[in-house]
Amino acid sequence: MAQEAEMAQWLYNFWLEEDGQDLIEYSLLITFIAIACAALIGSGRPAVNSIWTQANNQLGSASAVASGG
Repeated sequence: MAQEAEMAQWLYNFWLEEDGQDLIEYSLLITFIAIACAALIGSGRPAVNSIWTQANNQLGSASAVASGG
């Protein structure tokens, strides 16, 4: 019975402590920011791909002109 009382007291004290609350809040905030960044990067992929394709085509054309082809 003493162990149960000690465990109950430990759980009660653990519930009232707020020492780790800030760490959990910051962890959740960082997780939210990471998910938002991943979503934004994923949605911008076609635009970036288009830019790289255009740049590659222009470099290919410039290379052909420079080599006399």
